[in-house]
Amino acid sequence: MDSDVLIVGAGPVGGYLGKCLAEQGIHVIQIEEHLEIGRPFQCAGLVTPSAMDKVGLHDTTLTDVWGARMHAPNGSSIEIGNPSQIREHVVCRKRFDEAVVRQAINAGVELKLGTQITDAVLNDDHIAVTIRDEAGEQTLRTRLLCGADGAHSWVRSHARLGRPPETMIGFQVEAIGYPGLDGILDMYTGFNIAPGLFSWVIPNGDTHRIGIWVRSRDVDERSCEMLYDYLTKSSMFSERFSDIQEVARYCGPVPAGVLKRTTRERIALFGDAAAICKPTTGGGIGPGFEQVDLMLPNLIRALEKDNLSESNLRRIERKIDSIRKHHRRARQLRDLFLTEVDDDELNDIFEVFAKPEVLKLINELGDIERPVPLGLKMLKDVPEFRKMALKATWSILTGA
Repeated sequence: MDSDVLIVGAGPVGGYLGKCLAEQGIHVIQIEEHLEIGRPFQCAGLVTPSAMDKVGLHDTTLTDVWGARMHAPNGSSIEIGNPSQIREHVVCRKRFDEAVVRQAINAGVELKLGTQITDAVLNDDHIAVTIRDEAGEQTLRTRLLCGADGAHSWVRSHARLGRPPETMIGFQVEAIGYPGLDGILDMYTGFNIAPGLFSWVIPNGDTHRIGIWVRSRDVDERSCEMLYDYLTKSSMFSERFSDIQEVARYCGPVPAGVLKRTTRERIALFGDAAAICKPTTGGGIGPGFEQVDLMLPNLIRALEKDNLSESNLRRIERKIDSIRKHHRRARQLRDLFLTEVDDDELNDIFEVFAKPEVLKLINELGDIERPVPLGLKMLKDVPEFRKMALKATWSILTGA
């Protein structure tokens, strides 16, 4: 056998998975189709404190975010957060990704860059994986094939594990010249800016990351670039962007909702390949790390016993049902408060948010990692949201 586990994809989730497996004495080979780690990337580069603590890579942080200014379609805004409580670390994604993968290598993972998977054939006691690099093709035998190969996962497609429940499009520009506030990100809403979701401006050391995040179904004839142009050149907020100078542009899909199935016999999906991104923010690093942590103990036992049948992996996969449940409820709350309301309704929601007692509630319970408790509290305790509570499904209110 050439390896116990072959991981396709060397992003942060794949790197973390490899590190955790190798630390337990599992022989891991990891392949990455690109010639360098951390390029290209589509995400905004936010890493939650809990995820950062798992890898201890605080030196990759460019700046910390403790608060947000949220802007309604009519131009009104609220500011939330507490300078003493860091909500997100803004990292250099290339340095962060490289460092996570370096941890995996130091733990014993064998990394192959510039290498693609082209075929995978299931046998009784292994999977025969065909890979291709500049030297040509070769076949490796592995006991478990893990797909951590992103939104366009080859492994997911090959295993016929379906499509993500939701696909969002993330478009981002890195720019200088934006008059932001230290430690605070800006969020802009409205049909003409980001229908159904929001745009963001994130402080990034000497620059800012300006992004548009929308569901693919809501874009209609407008591209994300057109929405970005409207925000920066034609919206009521355009004056803030008058002096920006672009440094780089990035664009890519963000799969969310968690697949109904993330495993087959001797196959498992992780991170974006499993559509594990948050439906509220699109963040995938924290949930991906959590998925690894939840599945790892039983996965190691399955490898030790060579019990990698579909039924056993399915039982192991149930460990992430808590993520599924939380993401489902978060998406339903997101739809109630943001995605399925028009601009007039959104303006009314912001007017309620601006009330001192509601702002206090947001600052006390607001958590970018766990938005559900705050959403439920507002539905139950804020009189103006009683109509929303009537529209809410039983599963939101009861957690069923």
